[in-house]
Amino acid sequence: MGFREINSKMIEAAVSPGVRLFSQRGAMLAYRGDVSFTPSVRSGQGGIMSMLGRRVAGEAAPLMSVEGSGTVFFGHGGHHVQVINLTGDTLYVEADRLLAFEGSLRQGTMFMGSQGGVMGIVRGQATGQGLFTTTLQGHGAVAVMAHGGVFGIPITPQRPVHVDPQAYVAHHGEVRNRLSSALGWRDMVGRGSGEAFQLELSGSGTVYVQASEEKL
Repeated sequence: MGFREINSKMIEAAVSPGVRLFSQRGAMLAYRGDVSFTPSVRSGQGGIMSMLGRRVAGEAAPLMSVEGSGTVFFGHGGHHVQVINLTGDTLYVEADRLLAFEGSLRQGTMFMGSQGGVMGIVRGQATGQGLFTTTLQGHGAVAVMAHGGVFGIPITPQRPVHVDPQAYVAHHGEVRNRLSSALGWRDMVGRGSGEAFQLELSGSGTVYVQASEEKL
């Protein structure tokens, strides 16, 4: 099935009987055919604790279940849309950047601080980097949103990538993430990202970065 990019801010998705899509609430721009949209509780698939954690992190992004037979056009807020096709691996994406994804993908929640310890939790709160990140695993298409366009940076064992946490969109592959500080605590007063904090991604995979530090 997949998604087709109409332009940089809109995608087209074919809906067929027995196949389900999920989208962020308010992402539907137009549709044709016999298509239904119903609220979904799939965002809590990771269990009660993950649901609670996502709410604490301010990332309880409501989803809509899309079913029927027809075509749906998705977009949101005039943001740039990037389609990522998964072939069995796992995509980690900020919940508020998730536009739509195919129901063939298994959804979960990962605690980003789990790879950075207590310091990762503190830094995540200071940077605005989401502590609870949506995971999508399997075979299927995902559409993510960003400001000013998205580009993918390869991550290799010899070349880890350092990303401004507020520019981070998503990543996939065998990647370890760690929030680190480039400055002392006294120097970080009044600074939320960039030179003060860095998200280090190492291993093998790809990280997707937006061309702006503006939060969605």
